[in-house]
Amino acid sequence: MEAHAEAHHGPPVAHQSSRVDSATLGMLLFIASEIMLFGSFFTIYFFVRVVNNAPEWPPEGFHLPVFVAGVNTAILLTSSFTMHWSLQAIKRGNRAGLQAGLVLTLALGLTFLLTQAREYSRIGFAPSDGAFGSVFFGLTGLHGAHVFVGLTLLTFATIRAFRGHFTAEHHHGVEIPGIYWHFVDVMWIVVYTTVYIL
Repeated sequence: MEAHAEAHHGPPVAHQSSRVDSATLGMLLFIASEIMLFGSFFTIYFFVRVVNNAPEWPPEGFHLPVFVAGVNTAILLTSSFTMHWSLQAIKRGNRAGLQAGLVLTLALGLTFLLTQAREYSRIGFAPSDGAFGSVFFGLTGLHGAHVFVGLTLLTFATIRAFRGHFTAEHHHGVEIPGIYWHFVDVMWIVVYTTVYIL
């Protein structure tokens, strides 16, 4: 009886009716709700575009820095690879690889966010400059807010990584923020293609 009491700490393990563990499932459901949020912003964007019926898009007077945004896209995509590298490293028990991957991911994500802020300061129009200005800043700003949240999650994961909290068996604290980060990266590809290219 005493040995059993020592082996059991805290509440009993919750029953799982899914093959996906509850933390991962929770993040996937949260991402599904975020996709719906972005979907509403894309709906507004395309509505504005159709209603304006402009011969060229973006409308005259609005010039987007396609090249700078393209370089920024490459930076964010690279951060997805470093995030994947850090997760695979800890799955193999490589703590140095985990730490290096997380630090690189943080650095690349921060570079993306600062470049976007710099783009905002030099773009030449504001959210108050018509419907296009509003939807441009609304959509890219929404994504920027998600990048900031992702960087916050990765900062905590990085601190924990340097404190030795993760092992090959226990690495949910890296995997869950990683899922969110990959979502942020994929969503930017859609935003970039829709707003800057099409």
